[in-house]
Amino acid sequence: MRFMPANIDTKVVEDFGREWGQYDQIQFDTKSEEAFLQYFSLFPKEFLNTHSIGFDAGCGSGRWARYIAPRVKHLYCFDPSEKALNVAKRNLSLVDNCSFECASINDCSIVNETMDFGYCIGVLHHLPDTKAGMSDCVSKLKKGAPFLLYIYYKFENRPLWFVFIWKCTDFMRRVICRLPFKLKLMLTRLIALFVYFPLARVSLLFEYIGIDVSNIPLSDYRRKTFYFMSIDALDRFGTTLEKRFTKKEISSMMEECGLISIEFGRNSPYWVAIGFKQ
Repeated sequence: MRFMPANIDTKVVEDFGREWGQYDQIQFDTKSEEAFLQYFSLFPKEFLNTHSIGFDAGCGSGRWARYIAPRVKHLYCFDPSEKALNVAKRNLSLVDNCSFECASINDCSIVNETMDFGYCIGVLHHLPDTKAGMSDCVSKLKKGAPFLLYIYYKFENRPLWFVFIWKCTDFMRRVICRLPFKLKLMLTRLIALFVYFPLARVSLLFEYIGIDVSNIPLSDYRRKTFYFMSIDALDRFGTTLEKRFTKKEISSMMEECGLISIEFGRNSPYWVAIGFKQ
């Protein structure tokens, strides 16, 4: 058998294992469900039924599987981090229809063309080869099966000043992500407290009085908890490998991987997209 190297960055895998160990999300709240609905608003509900079998690629803590598993016959959850997978097992301990495998997307044991659906949320932009990871996911699907994904966007729908702010924060990320985990954890909590939280709550206030908040940085967090902000701050600033793509680039990759009837979400988070196996 030909050896296929895993399409992963070992440092990223290690960092996410520590992240989900720190923020295990054992206690879910209504805000977590709101986040789930944001990401899965495009997903066709008819594919979530008692006969459906699907997969969660890069399941992490199992925060999305928690909402999907009760609606389907079986859900395969795989992640290259054993620490993350252990957290997912705890979070999904009340359901008995999940299988867990410590594996990357290209070496998991799921047989090709057997899945009724699949999703990969916030993972593909952390892979060395994003397109190859997407292709591996699509290969597991039956013809006509949906594949939902979320990939970081390139701010092509934002004003120039917004892009400038991101470039400044990306410089910070490149420094913070290389620090020891405890220091990285402390700094990202401070970022969540003094950057995420104030901007989010100001956005909520502006929205309440009728001001458009779509171009305010971090306005998507206006109804989310500080705990959620802390997770995403560590995710954003603690990761050594981060790629970003335009909507056109994502669409092209999806088509090249064999997906058709592609649709993108119109609201934040950008870009959530869905396609169906050709």
